[in-house]
Amino acid sequence: MDLLSYNRRAWDKAVERGSEWTIPVGPEVIAAARAGVWQIVLTPEKPIPRNWFPPDLHGVDVLCLASGGGQQGPVLAAAGATVTVFDNSPRQLARDQMVAEREGLALTTVQGDMADLSALDNGSFDLIVHPVSNVFVPAVRPVWREAYRVLRPGGALLAGFNNPALYIFDMQLADEGVLQVRHTLPYSDLTSLTPAERQRYIDDLQPIEFSHTLEDQIGGQLDAGFVLAGFYEDSWTDVELAKYMPIFIATRAVKPNW
Repeated sequence: MDLLSYNRRAWDKAVERGSEWTIPVGPEVIAAARAGVWQIVLTPEKPIPRNWFPPDLHGVDVLCLASGGGQQGPVLAAAGATVTVFDNSPRQLARDQMVAEREGLALTTVQGDMADLSALDNGSFDLIVHPVSNVFVPAVRPVWREAYRVLRPGGALLAGFNNPALYIFDMQLADEGVLQVRHTLPYSDLTSLTPAERQRYIDDLQPIEFSHTLEDQIGGQLDAGFVLAGFYEDSWTDVELAKYMPIFIATRAVKPNW
C-alpha cells in the first residue's frame, strides 16, 4: 500500500463526509482572534494554555503541521502570526485557503508528508502547532527530527497525540461501549486487524492509523534535541475509554538556544 496516497484520499473523503476536524472556523471566530480573543486545540477538548504561546503573535512564524481543515491556521493568522499550513490532504488545505480568502488573511499552504519537510528550510519557524495527527504515520521519530530542523533556536513544538492505551481494546466493541482487551501494542491497522476487518476499513476509505509508544512520542522528542517544557492530558467524551482515564497527551517542547 502507498500509505501516504491512501491516507490523502481518506482525508479528502473525510472532508466530503463532514468530519468535525474538517469544519472551518466561522467569521465570528476570526473577528474575535483579530481582537485578541482566541484559543485553539491540540487534542479534542482542552484548549492549549495561552502561556505556551509568545505573548504577541505579530511577527511570529508559525508552522501548522499536519493541521489542515481551516481551524488552527486561520485563527493564528488572524491573531497576527505569519502562518504556513502543511498537510497531506489537498481538500483539508483548501479549507484553510477558503477561510483565508473569505477573511482577507495572509496564509500559505503546502501539501506534503509530515515526516518529510524538505520543502521547508532549516530554522524557518518560531512555533510549530501539531494537533493529533501522527497517528496516521507508521513512524513518529522522523516527524520530531524534521520539526526540530525547521525550528529556530528557542522555538517551540506544541504537539498532541493519543495515549497508546486507547489501541489495546477491540475498536468495534469499544464503539458499542464494551472495553475488551484485544491488541498488543504498538497497534497498526495494517497488521493488528484481520484481513477482512482491514478490507472493510479500506473499502470505506477510512484513514489507516498506528499507535506509537510513549518512548517514541515523548522520548523521541527528547532524542531529537528538544527540552520538554509543558505537558497536559485531555479526554474526549465520545470515546468509551475516556470514562476511565485521559486518552490524549499534549506537550510543549523547546529547541534550546545552546
